[in-house]
This record gives sequence, C-alpha cells and structure tokens, in this order.
Amino acid sequence: MPQIEPQDQSLRDLKGLHLWHAPLSSCSQRVRLVMAELGLSYESHLIDLEAGEHATVAYQAIHPKGVVPALVDDGKLFIESIDIIRHLAGDHHSLIEGSEDLLYLADSAQLDLKLLTFEFLFKGAPPAFEVRAKAFQENHKNAWLKQFYLDFNAGFDHERIDHAVRRTAAGFGVLEARLSDGREYLSGDAFSLADIAWLPNAHRFSLMDWTALRTPHLAAWFERMCARQSYSKALIDWQTEQVAEAFAAYTTKRCNEVTDIRRFGE
Repeated sequence: MPQIEPQDQSLRDLKGLHLWHAPLSSCSQRVRLVMAELGLSYESHLIDLEAGEHATVAYQAIHPKGVVPALVDDGKLFIESIDIIRHLAGDHHSLIEGSEDLLYLADSAQLDLKLLTFEFLFKGAPPAFEVRAKAFQENHKNAWLKQFYLDFNAGFDHERIDHAVRRTAAGFGVLEARLSDGREYLSGDAFSLADIAWLPNAHRFSLMDWTALRTPHLAAWFERMCARQSYSKALIDWQTEQVAEAFAAYTTKRCNEVTDIRRFGE
C-alpha cells in the first residue's frame, strides 16, 4: 500500500518530510538509512513504544495499524517501510531499488524478526507495568499486535521460536548465496534499497551474537555496511550506550544458560 488517505486530515497541511518513528524499530531504521544516504532533512516525531504511544487515538489516526514508521511527504501519507523507502528513493540515481525478490524477502522476514527480537533481546527488560499493559490492550485497535504482546508475556513456545529461527536462517542463506559470486552489494555492484532493507535485520541479529551472520560473504558484506556513515547515523546514534549494554548482558546471560538463539532451529 504505497499511499493511504489519512484519518487525521491535518496531515494534509504538512509541508516537507515528517517521520513518525522509534529508535529501535527495524522498519524505522530502514527509513532513516535512506534519509541518511540521500541527505534528506525531515521533521522527527518520536513514538515511545514502551510507553504505549502507538496505542493512542492520535497516533492510530496517523497509522491505522498503530505501528511505526509513518511518513508524510507534503501532505501525502505512506505507512509501509518498503513503500516508504521506494518513495523516498524516487528518481535518485545514487540509490537504485535493487532486486525485487530481495525486498520482498526482507519484508516477509519482519514478523520473525519481531518475535526473535522480543525473545532474545527485549525479554531482558523489566516487565511492563500492569496498568500500562492493560491500557494498551484496551486502546490499541490492531488485534494481531495485541495478541502478540499477550503471547510474549505468556512466553513464546519452543516450536514457534524454532520456526522463526529456521526461516530467518534460510533468508540469510539466500543473501550468502547471492554474495558468493563476488558482488559487493546484494543486488550487484551498486548499493541499493535491498542493502538498506536487510541491514537493520543483520544489525539486530548481530546483537544476539548469532553465528548465522558469520558465513564468509555475509560477514564481509555486513562489515562493509557498518562502515557506511548512514549506518552510524540511522542505527548506532539511536541506540544508547545503556541499551547496547543491556542487550549485551542479556545475550551473555542466555548464552550462559544455553538458551540463546543458537540453540533453536536445529
């Protein structure tokens, strides 16, 4: 869905680029990567997911699914990250779209990425206040997302995690195979939206210290991506030192307990 009609009609009057996003949202990271690569300026509207701001009436009038990101470009509203980055890239010859199948694969990997992020990174955070969790369930309109949070609080079952790990590993296997012909980027010799779509995923699983990222060609690609200024500007600068330390500590804890991501999907 490239563009939708906003429920909040005031969005029509906005000029320039306005981005509603969250620091650690992988889909938000994709959009910020494009912004950084193209040197685009935008008005930042941070959504505090932990505080449940995506469940407010005001935000759900912007994004009907109550998730991030959402982009307004001169009064036009876009809500899906792949559509947003395509729109922003536009006719910029410095940033080609890349392989359509890789963009589709990255998009289809998001639900597994979300589940594994919550299981192997966010699970180490203090539990949400009961009042806040109750308010989210009462106010959010996205039935799938509400059930996801209920499942997370109850604990994801082993089989569900296994399936997510296997599908994710298969996706990274496709990238490794693509890169095995000596190409520098996922779609060939030029940096593209395919690289942008996959970089937040690779970054996320690097925080979990997952060995699936250590295959030779994929590891070299990720190292090249991390050297780009946009990686620091769009991902690292939004990840506080406290958050990075908390993720590292929880990953170490899961490894010591032999319950880390490497123990699933076999």
